[in-house]
Amino acid sequence: MKLDNNEIIKQSLKRHHLFSKLTELQLNRVYQHSQIHKLAEGQLLFNQADKVTSFYMVLSGKIKLFRISPDGQEKIIEIVKHGEVFAEALMFTNQIDYPVSAAALSETIVISINAKNFQEMLWDSTATCLLLLGDMSFRLRKMVNEIDTLTLHSGTCRVASYLIQEMSEGQNSFKLDTAKNVIAARLSVKPETFSRIIKGLKNQGILTIEGNSVTIHDIDALKQHSLV
Repeated sequence: MKLDNNEIIKQSLKRHHLFSKLTELQLNRVYQHSQIHKLAEGQLLFNQADKVTSFYMVLSGKIKLFRISPDGQEKIIEIVKHGEVFAEALMFTNQIDYPVSAAALSETIVISINAKNFQEMLWDSTATCLLLLGDMSFRLRKMVNEIDTLTLHSGTCRVASYLIQEMSEGQNSFKLDTAKNVIAARLSVKPETFSRIIKGLKNQGILTIEGNSVTIHDIDALKQHSLV
């Protein structure tokens, strides 16, 4: 049986740990103030400086969060994947505008959750407040680590670290599910530099890559590069 949008929203929220402590009444309130948005590849969800109205959860596809520099260069701040929530921290700041733009990297479906309504509801759910605090603390630690990586480590280190993160435990082969130029932008290297680093790792026998399929032959050597 095909589910309507309200049921999709409700079931998706119930499965996400951030909303797992809500009562049925609270969950109903959240999904009544939520909407589904279907985005084509490249379509904007919101622009930097748009007024903050909602935070979001990705149901399928990927969202890039980015800023445009004064010289017109795009800097990707984060890539948000299936099941992840973003822009939730803005509920607790005095900032009334989104600090970044958000656009779909592929065909993407997101749920928008009314931020004002959700913030008001938090007064009745201490458990959800704690979950939200834990999520934001984890994200802060992740961003601090990324700043260290981008500022203190070489391009080769960043690429090697990214490849290690993409590997599943016990598997030495995987597919890059994001375009290589987007990965390069996320790692703050030029596309040609990214290609040169991959070629260097390939020439050392550490990996092979065909299209978007990557096979790691020497994980220990790759880990050594990630520590340079």
